Amino acid sequence: MENRSDVETSSSLSLFAALSYGIASMAMVFINKAVLMQYSHSMTLLTLQQLATTLLIHFGRTMGYTRARGVDIVTAKKLLPVSLFYNANVAFALASLKGVNIPMYIAIKRLTPLAVLIAGCFSGKRTPTVQVTLSVILTAAGVLIAALGDFSFDLFGYSMAFTSVFFQTMYLVLVEKSGAEDGLSSVEIMFYNSFLSLPFLLFLIIATGEFPDSLSLLFAKSNSFAFLVILILSLVMGIVLNFTMFLCTIVNSALTTTIVGVLKGVGSTTLGFVVLGGVQVHALNVTGLVINTAGGVWYSYAKYQQKKSKTPKLIADVESHRK
Repeated sequence: MENRSDVETSSSLSLFAALSYGIASMAMVFINKAVLMQYSHSMTLLTLQQLATTLLIHFGRTMGYTRARGVDIVTAKKLLPVSLFYNANVAFALASLKGVNIPMYIAIKRLTPLAVLIAGCFSGKRTPTVQVTLSVILTAAGVLIAALGDFSFDLFGYSMAFTSVFFQTMYLVLVEKSGAEDGLSSVEIMFYNSFLSLPFLLFLIIATGEFPDSLSLLFAKSNSFAFLVILILSLVMGIVLNFTMFLCTIVNSALTTTIVGVLKGVGSTTLGFVVLGGVQVHALNVTGLVINTAGGVWYSYAKYQQKKSKTPKLIADVESHRK
């Protein structure tokens, strides 16, 4: 049975996981965009990020810095779909960043919570409350309104972004399911995901002919200190983002993780207008962002009320059990 301190610790961990994921996710969008502006080979970039994650966790386990368990064949087979969906999500997302500006990229990615909600209904998950459902729909409506205010259409970029939304939805639902059923930690799931993705990614960059060009460009860019700093930062933040995303999904839920992504997107969109420039601020953009934020606040309030109604009952049960 949990006591009051356990409940408070759980709430603190949930808050930390959500905030850290939001910050890491926001930073990663800009870092990846900065790298891709100089180094357009997105698949090679993803391969390097996954390789860095695999090596870091492997050596961390060898040196005793983490208690993550080694590779288990049965577990690897269960998590293989997670790895495939994750890499498809990131690959399409990186490809879309090459043709879509950050505000519009974030606007499209904000449709993920609605997709997660729909996927949850089809997978037999408990139906969300009316307030949660309406808040997610309101958030998505705000996205569409904001997008209409600045729609610099790029067919390839938008197609890649919408495809990424689909794969991210499947990926988040599977991560939540595997973490809950198998009792794996966020570090262990992250290791399996990165390790299993490497053969698939290496095959793709070789089969598509990207590898020779990307390697030669990487060597040519290695003389630039600024590029090396951004590239290393991208590899490090890739590890941080993976960890915080898995942690947030396991500690909270797939829907909560995507809502956090929606809220951080408001800040990313604002910075995208300022940092990138060349994006016209339209009344529809502002209106859409206000509606989007209102939906996020409404969702947070609905989840808080839901948790608040459960906590007193939990504490009462603990105190009754002690008597």
